[in-house]
Amino acid sequence: MNPEESQTPKPIDEWLAETQDQSHAAENPENSSVEPVGQTETPQENPISEPANSSVEVVDSTIQQLEDSTGSLATQVEEDSALNAATAQRVAELQKTEAALKIEIANLQASYKNLQLQVGETQTTLGQIVQESLAQLEQRKQALQISVEQLERRQERIRNEMRTTFAGTSQDLAIRVQGFKDYLTGSLQDLAAAAEQLQLVPPTVVEKAKPAAKETKSTEPQLVIPQFAQQQFQETTKQIRRLIDQYRNKPDYYGPVWQLRRTFEPIHAERVSNWFFNQGGRGALRTMGSRLQNILIASAGISILHKLYGDRLRTLVLANTPERLGEWRRGLQDCLGIGRPDFGPDRGIVLFETSEALAQKADRLVKANQMSLIIIDDSEEQISLSILQFPLWLAFAPDPKMMRDYDNDF
Repeated sequence: MNPEESQTPKPIDEWLAETQDQSHAAENPENSSVEPVGQTETPQENPISEPANSSVEVVDSTIQQLEDSTGSLATQVEEDSALNAATAQRVAELQKTEAALKIEIANLQASYKNLQLQVGETQTTLGQIVQESLAQLEQRKQALQISVEQLERRQERIRNEMRTTFAGTSQDLAIRVQGFKDYLTGSLQDLAAAAEQLQLVPPTVVEKAKPAAKETKSTEPQLVIPQFAQQQFQETTKQIRRLIDQYRNKPDYYGPVWQLRRTFEPIHAERVSNWFFNQGGRGALRTMGSRLQNILIASAGISILHKLYGDRLRTLVLANTPERLGEWRRGLQDCLGIGRPDFGPDRGIVLFETSEALAQKADRLVKANQMSLIIIDDSEEQISLSILQFPLWLAFAPDPKMMRDYDNDF
């Protein structure tokens, strides 16, 4: 069977018509060829059997063709049915895919709308943030402009002061000269007093000199060493602690003379307590890093000792330059409420530039049965051994970590 025939089978009616035409042609052969009348032919053997056999063959072939056509038609129908089923299944799948795509498109459209809303809100929020940031920056700009203007005015004022610093410098020089003058006055007075005590004429030898010497030796005042941490001085210890607590908790800025008139911090109280009770009034304290702070601690010690010993106490201050001595004088005046008359060789506080002169003065005070308190500035690199023999001395030791140069203060 040809593929073309299997693909496009002929209808049954056409096959039947063709079969009938072939059978008629076989039964009437004369229709196919016309001979002249009166012509006789020689009869052949079995004239009837040959057409019958051909007709049967034609019919068989026709039937075979019909069967083949019917089989091919059935096959074609089955293929069409399978194709239709596959097509129907494909259509169903496409419909499902279409429904899913529609749902997804709807979801995407909803998400797009939500994103549009969020973008709109974000833009609105960003606009507000930008406006607030701009407002804050504008405020900071204005504040900086004001600060710059203030700094410019301050710079201009400083320049004007630098142009006219002669008055300030003159005043500073006058203060230094006055301090040096006071120091020289005190030194000259101390020198005059020492000269008066010198025996320029040798003493007259008289009889019974030895008994007189014995009497002098017996009446010579002994060196009294005060004790602040011993058991028998509990009353003195209580009084010192009470005065320290008073200076720290209840400062009196308008109290009597020789009483501390400045704010007394816990660190100052700790230093003073350590000097009294741990060192026994004889030792060095680490500097506070400022001469004014050191003067405050020394003033507290002077005030307490003046409360204990009264006018017997004489304070001797040692510093290696007149400027530092002038600073000590001003600081002690400010902390203790004393004045210029309280400074001098025969008064409450005496200023010294050399340790030798101070040791001589302290020795004379001991002989006069007076109590001397020696205060040594932290600018002194070495302490004379002649000073360490006296009962009361307070030295400020420089801090190696700070290494402050006091010369820059002047």
